Amino acid sequence: MKRITIALLATAGLTGAAFAQDMTPGVTATDQDVSGGSVMATSVTAPEQGWLVIHRTDAEMKPGPVVGHAPLTEGMNENVSAELTEDVASGDMLMLMVHSEAGGKEMGVFEYTLGAKEDGPIRVDGKLVTATITAN
Repeated sequence: MKRITIALLATAGLTGAAFAQDMTPGVTATDQDVSGGSVMATSVTAPEQGWLVIHRTDAEMKPGPVVGHAPLTEGMNENVSAELTEDVASGDMLMLMVHSEAGGKEMGVFEYTLGAKEDGPIRVDGKLVTATITAN
């Protein structure tokens, strides 16, 4: 009986480690046509409930003004579409970034403004969780 318990615990430990590894925050997106007023991430892995936030950026790769957002659930989110709040021209670079729901006054309401703590960016090992695309 002890061997079965140890084997189950060892298997559970491996499964938990594999699950944790699969839950690493990330964003996957490709260059795309945004003339319809939205941008899509193929997949977003969020460590908690939060937001996919669309920032303008450029060759310096610094996040700029927010031009769209979409809600995220904890875990894997597929085909996440964020409506753009302003026009984005072909050739413009966009940074898709994972933000938290934490720090805001109201759950489910996007409260972030550039540099604010409310609904701020999630970091892994001090780095922002992003993908950058170019609008076609």
